Amino acid sequence: MKTLEFLILGKNEAILTILLRLVNANENWNAVGFSDENEAQEYFLKNKIDMVLLSSAIEDHVEKEFTSFCLKHHPEVEVIEHFGGGSGLLQSEIYHRLHLKGKL
Repeated sequence: MKTLEFLILGKNEAILTILLRLVNANENWNAVGFSDENEAQEYFLKNKIDMVLLSSAIEDHVEKEFTSFCLKHHPEVEVIEHFGGGSGLLQSEIYHRLHLKGKL
């Protein structure tokens, strides 16, 4: 399996740090995190991202605009809204999306 590249956007630094640790704990996953959507957009345009995780404390309009931006520039990217629930839920959300895309 190829390494999946994740971009995580979240405004709560503590939760963002936890999500980065959880995603990067999987040997086939690599994640970078941002609390600023403009920096995240720049990174997104310069790198091949497989999955975008939207975390907590993002304003509604930012979430919608960032999702639209990602899908406009890379329609195959998976955007997952993850607002907590533990590492098991996070992995389930990711694996479910991979299964739906036929990547498992």
